[in-house]
Amino acid sequence: MQQMMERTSRMVFDPDRVAAQFGILKRRVGGMPLHYLDSAATSQMPDCVIEAVAAHDRTCRANVKRGVHRLSEEADEAYENARAEAARYLGAADPGEVIFTGGATDGINLLANSLGQEMAQGDEILLSQLEHHSNLVPWQMLRQRRGVTLRFLPVTPNGRIDLSGLERLVTRNTKLVAISHGSNVTGALTDAGAVAALVHDRGARLMLDGAQTAAHGPLDMGALGADYYVFSGHKVYGPSGVGVLWGRKELLESMQPAFGGGEMIVDVTLEKSDYLPPPHRFEAGTPPITQAVGLAAALKWLSSQDLEGLRLHMKQLTDQLMEGLEHIGRRRKIRILGPLWGEPRLPLVSFSVEGIHPHDICQIMSDRHGVALRGGHHCAKPLHDLYGLDGTCRASLAAYTLRGDIDVLLSGMEDCIRILG
Repeated sequence: MQQMMERTSRMVFDPDRVAAQFGILKRRVGGMPLHYLDSAATSQMPDCVIEAVAAHDRTCRANVKRGVHRLSEEADEAYENARAEAARYLGAADPGEVIFTGGATDGINLLANSLGQEMAQGDEILLSQLEHHSNLVPWQMLRQRRGVTLRFLPVTPNGRIDLSGLERLVTRNTKLVAISHGSNVTGALTDAGAVAALVHDRGARLMLDGAQTAAHGPLDMGALGADYYVFSGHKVYGPSGVGVLWGRKELLESMQPAFGGGEMIVDVTLEKSDYLPPPHRFEAGTPPITQAVGLAAALKWLSSQDLEGLRLHMKQLTDQLMEGLEHIGRRRKIRILGPLWGEPRLPLVSFSVEGIHPHDICQIMSDRHGVALRGGHHCAKPLHDLYGLDGTCRASLAAYTLRGDIDVLLSGMEDCIRILG
């Protein structure tokens, strides 16, 4: 009984205890405490992840795949253990469905280059108007190369992908639907299950950009219904320079590699090459070994948290932030993008202040209050064009965000409006 009570106590989400595990949050910027609210761009790493990265390079730094000396064997074991950890986090049936990439952008480009080899003029790819540039530009490049047609799901007034026309837009020519699982601008979540059912019924495939959603707890690829899923390490409390492209095994086995080089072949002659089975055929050259080890440590750390408590904490902070901005907006018009206060959404809030450029707000918030925000179009310029905005400020929360961080942001916004208004 005592052991069960201790285990339960350890699992209860304590925001102060979690924040204390991030050494970088102890630093000061310009003599002020740091209030880091830019986690949708890059989350911070807990100290245990930093130590896992350092320990790997201190003890078994070597190349992987086919090495026969002790360090190489240990590095290879660590790398494949990282693949297994990523598969567990994704709820994937087989670690062989996990491809390590340089990040979500790299994963989408890999997919565009591989799937694109089988596409031709007349084939269609369905995107949405709120996609990050990473899930737009690679498909535009494919259109230039192969003559495919890009079609777009519209966006609802509250910043969600409008699925009402999905049945009409997914045609017999549609090969792939590639959309965001959660918007990095509006915070809106996509009903992936509803999309997957119709897409598969039409014989097409579904790719979800999980860059913003993967950080909020383990996933279940089987229940989600996607055929491909991508995310980045640096947004899930892990290192930069690593990410995951997950794909259903039977689909990966039919895909041609996007890149060529060492470590992804069975045999090479001067005339031709034979490729290894997935995932290795998609990991040409030396992969991000140390980064993958760090990513595994981050996913393991995240999985060990009280995730329900974490979600509740971030919902409360998001509600606090939106309510505070709405209160300030009674005196100076503030426009908040995305689902309304209290509705399900990611813990990020993008907003604009009438007559004030977001870069000016972000500069003052940093210089005078130690608050790290993101200002601009957040690599989603078509969406901002749709809204008629040059850019927005974005506050994005994470496990280490505290109520005091939101208090400082809101008081800082009052200060910004006094100075810039």
